[in-house]
Amino acid sequence: MSATYSELRAQLATLTTEAFRPELAEIDQLPTLDIARTMNAEDQTVPAAVAAQLPLIAAAIDATADRMARGGRLIYAGAGTAGRLGVLDASECPPTFNTDPSEVVGLIAGGPSAMVKAVEGAEDSRELAAADLDGLALTPDDTVVGISASGRTPYAIGAVEHARAKGALTIGLSCNADSGLATAAEHGIEVVTGPELLTGSTRLKAGTAQKLVLNMISTITMIRLGKTYGNLMVDVRASNDKLQARSRRIVALATGAPDAQIETALAEADGEVKTAILMILADIDAKTADQRLHDARGHLRAALTP
Repeated sequence: MSATYSELRAQLATLTTEAFRPELAEIDQLPTLDIARTMNAEDQTVPAAVAAQLPLIAAAIDATADRMARGGRLIYAGAGTAGRLGVLDASECPPTFNTDPSEVVGLIAGGPSAMVKAVEGAEDSRELAAADLDGLALTPDDTVVGISASGRTPYAIGAVEHARAKGALTIGLSCNADSGLATAAEHGIEVVTGPELLTGSTRLKAGTAQKLVLNMISTITMIRLGKTYGNLMVDVRASNDKLQARSRRIVALATGAPDAQIETALAEADGEVKTAILMILADIDAKTADQRLHDARGHLRAALTP
C-alpha cells in the first residue's frame, strides 16, 4: 500500500462520518422492519444537528442575499453526492423562483456526466475546481458554496480557496467538526451528524443534512430578494399545466379575487403572477404594475406601498 493511501486511510479514521459502529455490526441479520426503524431513528437526529448551526447558516444567507442583490450568483461546488445535491438545488430555482439558470449554478466534479456515473479522480483535483469556476468568469459579487460531507474533498476545498482568492463570498458546508473546508471558507458550517448507519455512507444522514441546509440557503435567500410574498411563490414560472394551475391559485390566495378577474389579470400580465397580484390589489394596469415592481426591485410588498 502506498504512503498516500496509508495517509488517507488514517485521515478517514479520524472523521466522525467514517466511524464504525460495532452495535450495528449485525444489522444485516435483523428483520426489515427493525432495520427501517433503526434507520428512521437515525434520521430523526439530523434536524437537531442542523439547528445547532442555525446562527451560522443565517449569517451566510444574509451575506449571500446581499451579493445576489448586487447581481451576483449563487454557485454550489461539490463531488459525488454533495455535488449532486448542489446541482439538484440549483436546478429547482428557475421553476420555483423564476431565476435565470445562470443565477444559481451547480458544479459537480467531473461535469454533468458525474450526476449519474462517478468520474474517476475528479473529486481529488483542486485545479479542476478552479478551472470550473474560471469557466463561469467568477466575480466578487458571486457566492461559492463548497459542499463536502467529510470536509476534506479537494474539489470542494479548491473551489472555496479559488473563489476566496477572487474576492467572492465563500461558504463551506461539511458534516465533520474542524474541517479543512470550513477553515478555507469565510462562512464555515459544520453540521455534525455522527457516524452513518452504513459505515462511511454519507449519502445518508450527512446527505440529508446537506439537503436541509441547501434548502435554507436557496429558499431564504430568495425570500430576502423578494421572490415570495409571504409564503407564496409569486415568482413561480408556469412552465407546465400543474404550475399554471398553481399560478392561478397563488393569485387567488393573495388577492381573494374571482376567477374571471384572475384570468384577465394574468393574461394582461403575460402570465407573471407577481404583476397580476399587484394589478388586482392596487387596481392598476399591467404597465404601471411592472414599473412599480421595477422601482421596488421586485419586492411585491414594497410595490404595494409606493
